[in-house]
Amino acid sequence: MTGPVIVGTDGSRAAAAAVEWAAGDAARRGLPLRVVHAVDRLPYEIARYPIPVEDQLDRAGRRILEEAEQAVRETHPAVRVTPALIEGDPSRVLRQEAANAAEIVIGSRGHGGFAGMLLGSVGMHVAGQVDVPVVVVRPGVSAPHGLVVVGVDGSAEAGAALTYAYEQARLRECRLLALYAWQLPVHSFAPEIAYDLDEVRTAQEDYVADALRTHRERNPGVPAETRAVCAHPVTALVEAGQKADLLVVGSRGRGAVGAAVLGSVSRAVLHHAHCPVAVVRVPRPSAEDA
Repeated sequence: MTGPVIVGTDGSRAAAAAVEWAAGDAARRGLPLRVVHAVDRLPYEIARYPIPVEDQLDRAGRRILEEAEQAVRETHPAVRVTPALIEGDPSRVLRQEAANAAEIVIGSRGHGGFAGMLLGSVGMHVAGQVDVPVVVVRPGVSAPHGLVVVGVDGSAEAGAALTYAYEQARLRECRLLALYAWQLPVHSFAPEIAYDLDEVRTAQEDYVADALRTHRERNPGVPAETRAVCAHPVTALVEAGQKADLLVVGSRGRGAVGAAVLGSVSRAVLHHAHCPVAVVRVPRPSAEDA
């Protein structure tokens, strides 16, 4: 992928964290960085607020971009930065920007978010809805753990997530943990049905190992561990993410409804994980491929 890393900013703490994360990723991948601020005039388009409000929005947007660009130049001077002030709804602007991007990076919530919300509306309207990975970053700096965690379940989206996770682990020169969470069926708790949990656990671990075999062969330099746990996928992923630098999930798994762009597990992980989360989907075939 030769397109730029796109990061959206509105000047909030979460956006500043997203800019920092995006700059680091652009530096590791040798890609340019495009910093985007969307000027959404809709909330201000009422008769008593004419042109001066629009000018204020433009000036504020340019100031936000200048501050973001300066922050990148101070920490990653080798990264080529391009600021972009674009009119429109932030979610729609970022979805359009994704057409020529390597990935989209956004803060967990912007200035308009409620204090108790971990994920804002922009993140929910972009993650899983574009063909490139979307990384959601929360404010707050944590010590690096040297670990990338990826959720696997055998779906096509999980395969795409594995590819992205391996790339991130290789570029960061860190470990990879492929996590598969499985649950016993409800009827297994009936007294007349007996399950050998060790046997089930071994079968699940073999399943994960098979899923990773091709990726291991393609990335021999990445130390990778597989783990199958009997737990709810959200619980397992969020707990593993507490000691990870990045948590990678597919946009939807095997159990998701075909029409859903973001599955329940991915959505819950975005809401509850406190490390950066990357949502990866399988690119849709282009008209030329059809």
